[in-house]
Amino acid sequence: MPKYVIERELPGAGRLTTDELKGVSQASCGVLSNMGPQIQWVHSYVTGDKIYCVYIAPNAEMIREHAQKGGFPANAINEITTIIDPTTAE
Repeated sequence: MPKYVIERELPGAGRLTTDELKGVSQASCGVLSNMGPQIQWVHSYVTGDKIYCVYIAPNAEMIREHAQKGGFPANAINEITTIIDPTTAE
């Protein structure tokens, strides 16, 4: 199953409180549970004004549908083709 990284522009994302991040997470999980097991949220990285999310899904359209139903942006959706880390250099 393809894995995607989603860039979500959210001004002030890095200043969201723990409770606000919990609310965003709950909204996302609620939409995911209604969409079924084909789409899975792996994890997200919160930066100053963006959130980068890693999802597993059959296609980018399902990622767009999740964002639309959840009411949050999906400014860029890119399929991950390879993962590298320091062991790649060995």
